[in-house]
Formats: sequence, structure tokens, C-alpha cells
Amino acid sequence: MSAVWIDEPASPNPLKIERETHKLEKRLCREVGRAIVDYNMIEDGDKVMVCVSGGKDSYALLDILLKLRARAPIHFDIVAVNLDQKQPGFPEDVLPGYLKALGVPFHIEEQDTYSIVKRVIPEGKTTCGLCSRLRRGILYRVADELGATKVALGHHRDDMLQTFFLNMFFAAKLKSMPPKLVSDDGRHIVIRPLAYVAEKDLIRWAQHREFPIIPCTLCGSQENLQRKQVGEMLREWERKHPGRIENMFGAMQSIVPSHLLDGKAFDFKGLKATGVADEDGDKAFDAPEFPASPAPAALRIVQL
Repeated sequence: MSAVWIDEPASPNPLKIERETHKLEKRLCREVGRAIVDYNMIEDGDKVMVCVSGGKDSYALLDILLKLRARAPIHFDIVAVNLDQKQPGFPEDVLPGYLKALGVPFHIEEQDTYSIVKRVIPEGKTTCGLCSRLRRGILYRVADELGATKVALGHHRDDMLQTFFLNMFFAAKLKSMPPKLVSDDGRHIVIRPLAYVAEKDLIRWAQHREFPIIPCTLCGSQENLQRKQVGEMLREWERKHPGRIENMFGAMQSIVPSHLLDGKAFDFKGLKATGVADEDGDKAFDAPEFPASPAPAALRIVQL
């Protein structure tokens, strides 16, 4: 009889897990706090209505805002709001139970938008457009009724990048999700405090906090959505070119209208020579300079 040595996987180090989780929490709070300050999202005396859908992003948004409120130098109130759209099989008890245990004021708004969407949208067609319009109108009304001064949504950095490419590919626009905007009716300020947060961090945080995730059976099962395809494109880029996502997101914060083609954003027609040198001006005949990329593996020269 011969003996075979089997290597068992090493047990996870509890201290390392705790240390990494602490670093993740600090990073999430730092990035959310930075976005709030950069765009003046929350002010003293605000009542922030946090829209909680039952997904990882909105759970994390509520969780982090509660942590920041406890240490913030200003006072603001938080109320969690969920829109129960009467989707078949929706677990009505999950969110109320979670929010009660959390001790946060909340409101559950019941509106059967599911039946409207299913009746209006043909089978197989994307439901997101109509669903979001109906949901938006209801949430604005609820914000009025609750006296909320800000409406907080759980869109994160990757959502914003996906929206940028969707608009570029399918709408011929350089447009994304703004971190802060005035609502369609001009009466509400909508904020996205997760604007700087990477989705991968939200996934890890949701696993750590064990949020009771509720899947969306209305749109979550539409596998051919253009947004999902663009999301996979971005994830593939990140796998092959680490850091590219950060660069693309940074580009959305560093716009140079004079080097695009929009005559409404920059007065090309009225552009005149000034006769004054500009150190930061365009070097019209110079090739643009970019950081050097590592050579492909097959072309690298190795010195022995």
C-alpha cells in the first residue's frame, strides 16, 4: 500500500480577514465622504431620503451614510424608503424587518407598477425605461410627503462608467450619471454618494454585512440588456489592463471642451489668435504624450 500526501487548503486567517474588512470599511467611508464634500451633497439640517431597493448597492449606501452621520460635524436626518412594486414573489417582510432591526425610520410605498409595465411592454422587450420613469415619479412624490430635502440613490462608479459608454455607443452623446442633479420637476436634489465607490468593494461589503438581498424579478433576469454587455466589457478591460477603470473615471472629471467638437460647449467660431503665448496651450503639431505601456510579453527583452 502506498501513502499519498494531500495538502489541505490553509484555513483563513481571522486576523487578516478582520484587518482587510477594517480597511474596506475605511475606504468606503472615505470615498463616500469625499464625494459628499466634493459635490456638497449633504448640508446641515438636511433630511436625506435613501432609496432602498433590496439590492447590495442601496443597502451599502444606507449602511455607510448611517456610519458617517454618527461622526459628521453637521446634523442631518435619514429616512429609508422602499417602493414595493408588487412583483410576484416579492418578500414583503424582508425590508421592514431589516430596517426595524437597524432602528432607522422608514417608509414602504406600495404601488403596482409591475402590472403596468407587463401590460405596456411587449414580451421580450426591455422594461427598464418605463419602470424607472414610473418609479422616479412615485419616489419624488414620497419625498414631498416626507419632507425630504435630498433623494439619495445607490448608483456607484461602475454604473456611471457604464452609462457613459451606453450614451456614447447608442445615443451619440458624451453623457453619464451626474453625482448631483435637480430632478425633472425642478423640485428635488438627487444625490449619488457612492459616485467614487467601485462595485467590487460593494460586493465585498455586502458579503461581510450579510445584507438580505432581494433579487429583481422584473428586470434582473434580462440577460441581454445593453448595460450588462457594457459592464462585461469594462470588467474584461480591467482584467486585462488594471487601472484602466480608474483612468476612465478620472477622465470624466477632467473635461477639456476646447479639444472636443461641441460648438455649444466651446466657442470655436469666435476663436481668435491673441498673440500671447500660453504655456498650457495646445502644441498643434505635436503628437499627444501618454504613459508608456509595457511591451507585450512576446516583445519583451530579458537580460540574463
